[in-house]
Amino acid sequence: MFNTEMCIFIGYLVFMLGIGIFFFARSKAAGEKDYFLGGRKMGPWVSALSAGASDMSAWVLMGLPASIYSAGIGQAWIAIGLAIGYALSWIFEAPRLRKFTIASNDSITIPQYLTNRFLSKSSAIRIICAVIFLIAYTVYAASSMKACGTLFNTVIGVDPKKAMYLAAAIILVYTFLGGFKAVCWTDFFQGMLMLAALLAAPIFALFVIKNGGAAETTSQLPDGYWNLFANWKDIVSGLGWGLGYFGMPHIIIRFMSLESNKSAKKSARIGITWNVLIVIFSVAAGCIGHLLLGELSDSSTVFIQMTRKLFPAVISGVVLTAILAASMSTADSQLLASSSSFASDLYKPIIRKNKASDKEMLWAGRIVVAIISVVAVLIASNPNSGTIMGLVENAWGLFGAAFSSVILLSLFWKRFNIAGAIAGIVTGAAVDIVWLAVLSGPTGIYEIIPGAVASLIAAVVVTLATKAPSKEVEDLFDKAVTLQDSEN
Repeated sequence: MFNTEMCIFIGYLVFMLGIGIFFFARSKAAGEKDYFLGGRKMGPWVSALSAGASDMSAWVLMGLPASIYSAGIGQAWIAIGLAIGYALSWIFEAPRLRKFTIASNDSITIPQYLTNRFLSKSSAIRIICAVIFLIAYTVYAASSMKACGTLFNTVIGVDPKKAMYLAAAIILVYTFLGGFKAVCWTDFFQGMLMLAALLAAPIFALFVIKNGGAAETTSQLPDGYWNLFANWKDIVSGLGWGLGYFGMPHIIIRFMSLESNKSAKKSARIGITWNVLIVIFSVAAGCIGHLLLGELSDSSTVFIQMTRKLFPAVISGVVLTAILAASMSTADSQLLASSSSFASDLYKPIIRKNKASDKEMLWAGRIVVAIISVVAVLIASNPNSGTIMGLVENAWGLFGAAFSSVILLSLFWKRFNIAGAIAGIVTGAAVDIVWLAVLSGPTGIYEIIPGAVASLIAAVVVTLATKAPSKEVEDLFDKAVTLQDSEN
């Protein structure tokens, strides 16, 4: 089994590297927009599955099933909140954000968009956003590295730290070489693999259980395990996860890269369907895995153990590669988003005073990719860094609290100004961090909720208390609303 699964893993990693090399060979003369946004030429299938795969990291195959396995079906509210938030972001935010970023001087990053949206010459919002990006993405990427370490250690006995180094190196190389297109195409294949794996394992497990294969220890499940409404805090916090989608840079940047508004509609249908199936079967993997396996010493391995119990090595190797795919698809997107923010929002306008060439910009971004990769591995290899789910929860909460309200207001409120945007971002991030450090444990409420609410209040109050935007800013808003595909 070891040799078979190992060969499949190696083959998959080589395939991912091949995609990076392919796009590197095709884009040697590519500029900043091509490297960081694919030239706004991404089709609906690639955009939809790339957005989904960059969102659903290894936590959907390890973290969420582990929560369901340990705490019961009440944790499914996380999946419900994510499904609702994802659908609403594709329906209401995606087409509008694409048009607004084009109208805002063809912006390629969220900080750049917010600056251009208000025709601001200040670098304040770029600096604030870039700092939050670098911190949150490093933590987020660490969760993916930790998942790779757990996977290789559980399946083939490789030291988890060495596995993290290997995964980080592979992700670094194909992101470094191919940029946004390589990331999106690798995410496309990885999204297909994740869906196939999550469909296969729980369905086959149900057949085994039906034929008498359930574990004897399932009779010892805790009280309320099957009660979806057992805890109101789980309901509120779970639904709160959906708020993150409206401000998650590595996801909404896919909205910006779409080739047309028509593609946005098709992508929405594809992406929402994929997302709903993924979260349903992730929940199923947790509860069905408990019935099949009984008690496990490490709940994060429930999907791994279930897969290895059900399938022969050649099939389990393919299915378990989905965990590797999930880890890599999110990490590469996070690395690219953070590097594009640094290169476009700090390096070029502030450090180099707009004197950097496209080639210099690309190298600045690539260096940041390397640095974040190294720091993420160091965090992941620290035994005190927390669980995979915990790392994702912290990074997701910070992004959602800081940016969700601000992005939505910038798209739908003409009176909104840059002072309100800065106030919303800073307040949301600050409340999220303080709540996590002080109040999250005692209250049991996920920090993204108070953070997003505080961000919204601060943004609205400061906007109304300060000067209205100029006529030029209002004209830009009107132009964005009425922008047609032919004007791109």
